[in-house]
Amino acid sequence: MGQTIVITGANRGIGLAMVQAWCARGDTVLATCREPSAALLESGAKVIDGVDVGSADGVMNLQNALGDRRVDMLYNNAGIMSNETVDGMNFDSIRDQFEVNTLGPLRVTMALLGNLHAGSKVGLMTSRMGSIADNTSGARYGYRASKAALNAVGKSLAVDLSERGIAVAILHPGWVQTDMTRQSGNLTAEEAASDLIARMDALTLENSGTFWHSDGSVLPW
Repeated sequence: MGQTIVITGANRGIGLAMVQAWCARGDTVLATCREPSAALLESGAKVIDGVDVGSADGVMNLQNALGDRRVDMLYNNAGIMSNETVDGMNFDSIRDQFEVNTLGPLRVTMALLGNLHAGSKVGLMTSRMGSIADNTSGARYGYRASKAALNAVGKSLAVDLSERGIAVAILHPGWVQTDMTRQSGNLTAEEAASDLIARMDALTLENSGTFWHSDGSVLPW
């Protein structure tokens, strides 16, 4: 029997590939975005547009669309990345990345708590660039900091939601060929989606709160 899955940022890239894979295996997918792409509209998912996770109003649009519908899996995929350097600092872009990358997933998860149930799973799309131990190249201040903060949010959610029977995965997709990486990755979006879905399938209350690479290896904080 298929699951009912909500995913944010589903109009392209890894999010779209995950939607397509879940639909292909028979899950019911509620795919959210600000504006839908043609590929998303053709995916077989129910598309909920007008959802900007960086704003309270955008998340309310999702909450209203779902009503009291039961959700088995929530995957917080939406994210943005800019590149701030010591010689080119931009505090506005850093703030924007925190709104979308850190507060966005927390807003969505809080808004949908009433839809989740014991046995539900929550996925957070983070990045190994949010690992402090793994930072050897600097720069990208907003992206790194917002993803490190998301990792902390994910760990707290895993602790706090365990008593409700809800497990949380903190997932790095790998280096993926998307618009965000300017197609420079060593994984296709479809390959990354397959690995990420496998991690969500393997998620339990016992391993909840782990920071994983999509290949299953555990990453340093």
